[in-house]
Formats: sequence, C-alpha cells, structure tokens
Amino acid sequence: MESGVRKEELLSAPVRHIDIKQLNIVPLIDQMNDTAFQARNLARAASILDLMQQDKECAVILTLAGSLISAGLKQVIIDMIDNHMVDAIVSTGANIVDQDFFEALGFKHYKGTPFIDDAILRDMHIDRIYDTYIDEDDLRVCDDTTAIIANSMKPGSYSSREFIVEMAKYIEKNNHDKNSIVYKAYEKGVPIFCPAFSDCSAGFGLVHHQWHNPENHVAIDSVKDFRELTKIKIENDRTGIFMIGGGVPKNFTQDIVVAAEVLGYEDVSMHTYAVQITVADERDGALSGSTLKEASSWGKVDTVYEQMVFAEATIALPLIAGYAYHKRNWEGRKAKNFNAMLEGENVKA
Repeated sequence: MESGVRKEELLSAPVRHIDIKQLNIVPLIDQMNDTAFQARNLARAASILDLMQQDKECAVILTLAGSLISAGLKQVIIDMIDNHMVDAIVSTGANIVDQDFFEALGFKHYKGTPFIDDAILRDMHIDRIYDTYIDEDDLRVCDDTTAIIANSMKPGSYSSREFIVEMAKYIEKNNHDKNSIVYKAYEKGVPIFCPAFSDCSAGFGLVHHQWHNPENHVAIDSVKDFRELTKIKIENDRTGIFMIGGGVPKNFTQDIVVAAEVLGYEDVSMHTYAVQITVADERDGALSGSTLKEASSWGKVDTVYEQMVFAEATIALPLIAGYAYHKRNWEGRKAKNFNAMLEGENVKA
C-alpha cells in the first residue's frame, strides 16, 4: 500500500525516559494533600510509598502491568532499583522482554500517533501501542534472542526469575546496554517474576526453542514462580506492594499471603502497605479495578495503609515514585538480595 511516508520518517523520534532525579516534586505533592479527588489520593499514595521506605523491615514488591517501558517509564523503575526502593518485581512479560530487554539490545520505541492507517503500518512492519511505534523487524530479533538464551541453558524446568537472570547475563556477556531493568535488578539481587512469561516476546522464542528440541528443552514453571515469591513472603513477613496497573502481577502478588497460609504459615501477615495506580473500574467485578479494601476481605491486604489512585500510570508513577525518591527515606535501606536467598548463593548486590 502506498502511503507517501517512509518507514524511517515514522521511526525518527525516540521515546525519552522520564528522570525523576532531575526535579524535586515533594512541595507539589504535599500541596495535593490538601486538595481533593485523585490529587489527594495520589498524595496519600505517595506518603504510603514513602512509609515503605522508612520501614527498613519492609520488603517492597513492585508490580507492573500495561505498556510502561515503551511509554517512557524505564528510568523511573531503574532509579527505584538502584536506590534499594524495590526488593522484588512482578511484571507482565511484555514490560520485561518486549520493552526493557528489547531496548537493552539496542532498539528503541518511537513517538507516533493513533491517527494513522494501521494497514500502512502493517505493510511497513511497524507495530503500534496507541501513540508509540515499534519496528517489528527489531522485535523479531528480540524473539530470536530469547530462543538463543534458551538454547544455551541446560534443559529443565525454570522459574521465569531464573530465565530473566540468564537474560541479564546475556546482556553482560555481549556488552549490551546495562541501563536496563533486567540488568539492574540482576546487579542488585532483585528478583523479577513474569508469571505469564509466554505471553510476550519470550513466548515466541521459547516456542521456537521447544519446537526444535521436543524431547530435551527449557520450560518455564509458573508454579515455581509462585513458590519462590511465596518464600520471599515467608522469609520477610513485613511487605508492601506498589502496583502499577492490575492483571496477573497484581493478583499473583496479593495471593502470596494466602499461599503462605496454605503452606502452614498461618501467622503470616497481610501486606502491611499497598498502593495501586489503575484506570480500571471496580463495578464490573474484574481484578484490575478491584479495590484494596476488597482484597482485605480475602485476607491479602491490611486496610490501615492502602490507597487506590484512579489515574493513568504515565502521569501518576513519576509523581509517586519521585516523591518517595526526593524524601530520601530510602537512604540507609539495605538491599535484601532475594535472588541470593532463592538461589542459595551470593549474587552481586
């Protein structure tokens, strides 16, 4: 199809990641605390995330759903990892593989527009996420790379966390961009779990790997993911969750309280702190919009320090994380290095 526009023109303006370190927004958020609606909710959420930093016994679990890295939020998450503001991550596979690892390989996401003929984009091998473009040919390289990593591993069953560690080692070995969530988390001993790991670029690579190695291959065990994350809860009873979006990462993380009880740890605490950013509505009964108060009825989240923020993540995450960063109560917070605990060996922190 002839469009009159070249692919190079459409893929010419890269998305730039927000740097929360550049601007102290604490006074702005403090003023929001005396306003109303979602501004006040956001201010309270920011104060709860700051409480998680003040509580040195608390393990902070960050959950990621929605297209976040492609939208310019990678550096926000990296800064939280770098400064020990986060101890574990539970994410969709797309954020970790198709977007973060994709950029670590040297590729970019580009500013685009939703007001375009998508048939033209398809002919040009350009994928669209609302107003963001991705080169499909680059994405296929990312797919193939996950197959290469799987082919290099000893056949067997792995948690997604273990596979993501191998992705970080691949970045290191091949001198790719280390300013990556995958690599920084590996460096700091922060485990990353993707319970639905095959629902992303990794899935294509793993399908290719298993198709060509039908009898002897790498497999991802989502139950092992659940068990490993539950072990974190058992070993570090006091926890806080900072949820961006909902979906599988949200429910998976909330469920570890119940899982610990099922394993006989009946005195395990509910998540002490909980913040969720979402645009989903609670009225349809779906998970992503279900309130944290509702989660308390399941015995998952305490109701003293919980806050829903009904806002879009590209706006709310930099404000909430930026507030906690500039309050600087993460200073003196030591890396919990749960990767080392789960692997039974030292990992560089």
